[in-house]
Amino acid sequence: MKLPLVSIVISLYNEEGNLVKLFQELFKVETALKDVVTFEYMCVNDGSTDATLQTLQTLTSTYPNINIYNLYRNFGHEVAMSAGMDNAQGACVVFMDGDLQHPPYLVEEMVRSWLNGHQVVLTKKISNDVEKSYMYTIFSKTFYWVLDKLSDIKIPKNYPDFRLLSRKHIDTLKTMNENDRMFRGLLNYIGYANCKVLEFEVPKRFSGHTKYNFKKSFGLAIDSIMQFSIKPLRFAIYIGVLTAFISTMLGAYTFFDYMLFDVKRTGYATTLIVTIFMNSIQLVVLGIIGEYIGKIHLEVKKRPLYFGELVEHHH
Repeated sequence: MKLPLVSIVISLYNEEGNLVKLFQELFKVETALKDVVTFEYMCVNDGSTDATLQTLQTLTSTYPNINIYNLYRNFGHEVAMSAGMDNAQGACVVFMDGDLQHPPYLVEEMVRSWLNGHQVVLTKKISNDVEKSYMYTIFSKTFYWVLDKLSDIKIPKNYPDFRLLSRKHIDTLKTMNENDRMFRGLLNYIGYANCKVLEFEVPKRFSGHTKYNFKKSFGLAIDSIMQFSIKPLRFAIYIGVLTAFISTMLGAYTFFDYMLFDVKRTGYATTLIVTIFMNSIQLVVLGIIGEYIGKIHLEVKKRPLYFGELVEHHH
């Protein structure tokens, strides 16, 4: 009887220092599950500038079930995961990062849950305020609150991309051929019944440093709002209506002041205030519209999501 194949998609960007440890840990999982499933590792090298690729190639002699997909440049985490997903052959796919902050031992429990019939197994971070500054925590909380209000899709907080999806869900995800992707959002867009959540505490980084800085996180925030919602456009309309109302009131007030109480005004300040006010509103609205047009512009090109190739094994 042929055992089901589990694909583990690992997106790697400058993780040379973590790879040996990562595969030692994953091999323990593989050994524990060897009677029920077989494993393949789909490692996506996301344009690393260190020796990640060479280290992977060396590791293939120890772990022949490592497949390497090499992206020609750094395309970003979301795209790297898509590349891995497109090339994964398994009956279910586990997505994880290569920095050991997604603890490999959890994969065993994920696979067992899948064998018990769960189509989707998510993970939830319990705490990782160790590395995060006070500012970051506040920003993160605010970000998810704003995201919740602006987006049509609820994107849960503290659920990383460390997850298992059955083949059925993978095939559905593959039909979404948009270039600008946010995995968590897409998953919630599909919706998931029969889903299990495993909690874990985030360990400290084993080697290297975190790749997500403020700028990247902010970019991700903007993307996630733009991708799943047109609420900001509606928000722009509300602002327009509100400012029109305020300026009308202001105008009326000035007019009656002049007519009834004969208050002499040069009108210079009023004109200036109204002009600046209206222009700033226009800029906000144009900015929002511009973002959406930009997204359309990038989507309609229908360029391939990524460029890369599977790396042959050298034994």
